[in-house]
Amino acid sequence: MSAKSDTTTDLALLGVLAVLWGASYTFIKIGVETIPPVTFIAARTLIAGGILFAIIRWRGLTMPGDAASWRRFAFQACLNSVIPFTLIAAAERSVDAGLATILNATSPIFTFVFTALITRHEPVTVRKLVGVGAGIAGICLIVGTEALGGLGHELWAQIAIVVATVCYAGAAIFGRGFKGLDPMLPAAGSMLCGAVMLVPLSLAVDQPWTLAPSMASILALIGLSVFSTALAFVIYFRLIHTLGSVGTTSQAYLRVPIGVGIGAAVLGESLGPTVWFGMAFVIAGVAAMTIPVRKPAFAR
Repeated sequence: MSAKSDTTTDLALLGVLAVLWGASYTFIKIGVETIPPVTFIAARTLIAGGILFAIIRWRGLTMPGDAASWRRFAFQACLNSVIPFTLIAAAERSVDAGLATILNATSPIFTFVFTALITRHEPVTVRKLVGVGAGIAGICLIVGTEALGGLGHELWAQIAIVVATVCYAGAAIFGRGFKGLDPMLPAAGSMLCGAVMLVPLSLAVDQPWTLAPSMASILALIGLSVFSTALAFVIYFRLIHTLGSVGTTSQAYLRVPIGVGIGAAVLGESLGPTVWFGMAFVIAGVAAMTIPVRKPAFAR
């Protein structure tokens, strides 16, 4: 397969990942209406981990058996699911799905900062910096001043989403350490570790056998677990190795119009009038951060 084909495939997968994770905020908003956040996320990780493990067995793959790999899976789980999933689920009990999408879209900024100041594992180019700026400009246009008016309310919930976003940025960088593994292995390993951490907490805190969740919340949980978690994380770990951590987290900019749009269609949340201009900036920012620079051909 040519480099051009690989790039096209990766960018298509980036778009799919943006849709899957853009929809997750609406799934969460519906789910936590009748299911407590800890139990909701415990079930999410357990279902997704079980699905991924079953597919791994069906494919004839084997999970790593060494303790070091499972320690890494557990740390990835903390950064990529246990902490951020639970914080976002708790926050969405009082924050709109659209606003959660917007706040969480800052993950490429944190990834860029961590890369530039700490890890320096990827080149920090002017083009990537421009991409970050274009993405921020697009988000501001999409959100509009009216939507941002909600930032002063429920401050703890908004801070929780920002903390979750910082975790995602760290996870994107740490996830590079799984290079060489089939993408399903770290995806399943991190989900199963997350379930091991969260299920006992759910049993102790929420006593889930006493709950009476609505059918809408149950269906939202299934959709979130199967599509926005199991499938999404397989794509995520592939892209971490092909587009890099900054490039992969840049799908957060695409998540904004998608997540806000789904929230508007399903939950009746309002869209700003400048959304189309914002989307143009968003797409430009993603392109600047993900499309590789073509090297000039030297004449012989």
